[in-house]
Amino acid sequence: MIYTNVTRMRSFFILGFPGLSAKYYGHVSALLFVIYLTIAIGNIFVLAFVIYEKFLHKPTYLVFCHLALNDLTFGTVTLPKIISKYWFGDGFISHHGCFTQMFYVHYLGSVTSFILLIMALDRFIAICIPLRYPVLITNNIISVLCGLAWFIPLPMMVTIVLHALTLPYCKSNVIAQCFCDHISITSQACGEEVKIVQLAALCMAMFCLLLPLAIILFSYASIIMVIFKMSNAAGRKRTLSTCSPQIFITCLFYLPRCFVYVANTVGFSFSLDVRILLVLLYSLFPAAVNPIIYCFKTQDIKQTLIKKLKKTRIGIEIKLSFK
Repeated sequence: MIYTNVTRMRSFFILGFPGLSAKYYGHVSALLFVIYLTIAIGNIFVLAFVIYEKFLHKPTYLVFCHLALNDLTFGTVTLPKIISKYWFGDGFISHHGCFTQMFYVHYLGSVTSFILLIMALDRFIAICIPLRYPVLITNNIISVLCGLAWFIPLPMMVTIVLHALTLPYCKSNVIAQCFCDHISITSQACGEEVKIVQLAALCMAMFCLLLPLAIILFSYASIIMVIFKMSNAAGRKRTLSTCSPQIFITCLFYLPRCFVYVANTVGFSFSLDVRILLVLLYSLFPAAVNPIIYCFKTQDIKQTLIKKLKKTRIGIEIKLSFK
């Protein structure tokens, strides 16, 4: 079917939460701004701290830096527009701006999945074959693996965006979401090609999410088996503590997504506001919480921070004593 009346949409409108009363716009924008500040300050701190402390120039913390950079970029790409909508009443985003945001939303999500895979492999080798760890896991090897994590999803996400750009858009220009994503945009398209484009995008997304998840599950299952086989209780606790930050971070990323997908599969439906809130939570909550996990669940970072704080406190006390 050929659509002769289709005009190219010059802009899209970010709907946000459709059921939200206007009197709460200020509160929501302030909350989202605080979340963005938390993401920005937390992840910049992790990047700066690891770069500054040469003691932390190790493969595990190099992976943390890549994840922090990814989380920082994701928050910067998604939050300013929705904050602008509720703070200044500016919910419009240009045609190219919306597709650019869509690319980064899905690209950065895919990169996160592959970085979590590298985290799992790092802990798998460290715990299951520790004698090979110094050879198999070095800074150079981790740098190459993280580079691949950034590169592998790139051609697939470019393909997804180019496919979506070829569709004729003849429905509403309203994006029922807090940011532009593939489903929200292509649901406004017309023609027989829409289902094909959506199916192709789903297959690529599942490849970027489920393939790493399968390897991650295998890695952590192997780690848990090794830990339970240890006869020394103190050794079990110490070994588990070395991989608990990675497990927490991985659960934060995958569990909410799996919950939403399973709920949709079994026919449990959410209202539009709840669905948008869930997507916003599982997209942004890990980016805000991950730096806290790095600092309080990673022994090297936590101990280094405590030492720095003690030195700072002693220094302040000495200065005050001379006044």
